Amino acid sequence: MPPIAPPRVPQLSRRAFTAATLATAAGWAGAQPQGAPVRLLVGFPAGAGSDAIARLLADKLKDLLHAPVVVENRAGAGGQIAAQALKTAAPDGHTLLLSHDHTISILPQVIRNPGFQPAADFVPVAGLATFANVLAVSGATPARSMDEYVRWVKTQRGGKDTIGVPAPGSIPEFLVRLMAQRYQLDLQAAPYRGSAPMTADMLGNQIAAGIASVPDLIELQRAGKLRIVAVIGARRQPLLPQVPTFGELGFDHLDDYPYYGLFAPAGTPQPVIDRFGAALQQALAMPDVREKLTAMGLNVGFEPQGQFAGRVRTYTAAWQRIIRDSGFQPL
Repeated sequence: MPPIAPPRVPQLSRRAFTAATLATAAGWAGAQPQGAPVRLLVGFPAGAGSDAIARLLADKLKDLLHAPVVVENRAGAGGQIAAQALKTAAPDGHTLLLSHDHTISILPQVIRNPGFQPAADFVPVAGLATFANVLAVSGATPARSMDEYVRWVKTQRGGKDTIGVPAPGSIPEFLVRLMAQRYQLDLQAAPYRGSAPMTADMLGNQIAAGIASVPDLIELQRAGKLRIVAVIGARRQPLLPQVPTFGELGFDHLDDYPYYGLFAPAGTPQPVIDRFGAALQQALAMPDVREKLTAMGLNVGFEPQGQFAGRVRTYTAAWQRIIRDSGFQPL
């Protein structure tokens, strides 16, 4: 039940007004959700990296929120379907979206009518991690570094190659464009419907290289089935200390890390946002949660609402420049 506003009392004292305000906030925080299920929307199918993260967090959040937290997969279009579902959800504290940067920062820039505008339709709750996109080559190629891959393309492929990417208009697609410009190669991005079919084609030697996130590729790297040869970001990744960054290889303006975070429908009361943020912070402080997320290739770190909102704005602006300069035309 929504909280009842305190009655209007003539000449209400400051102390009484403050107490009433705190009681109202406590009413929101205490009454929501109290047993009512919380939907955690995920824009990717079961078994994908985002789904695994969501299910790990949902298992912890249900105890911290004292309510069921149900992961709801709204897969398709790079998270677009899930984002549209969040937009139309009631701002009553019963719906959240777990999303990474592609849906929030990139899709609205590469699709003419995505059906949502993050700044107007969503409110950031908190950030939970950053990660890195990486270039990997198939185990069937002789390349063990970026230089060796470039040399192989020039000598064995006539300067042409196709590089798999998880989605059209994604950061991996723009990385392919930047690689083509820097190395003067005819490189074409091959968009897939997610990283799983892309890696399947890499393992089947249908394509020689692909770009995806560390969580998508780290297990295949560990198994020796793929070789990661470059990572995005300002520094090398803890799980891949031997792999250079794109910056080390001479690429500029690729220092901002993609992010994962929680979002709520616009209009969700601030006490509810705060409650979700506090629960996420507690979950991320649990050693088993940090260990499992780190093993997936995430750089785990809680960011409160204001800090996370700033990250989203900065990241979006950085890639807006790259997308514009690439000459990409919205789909």
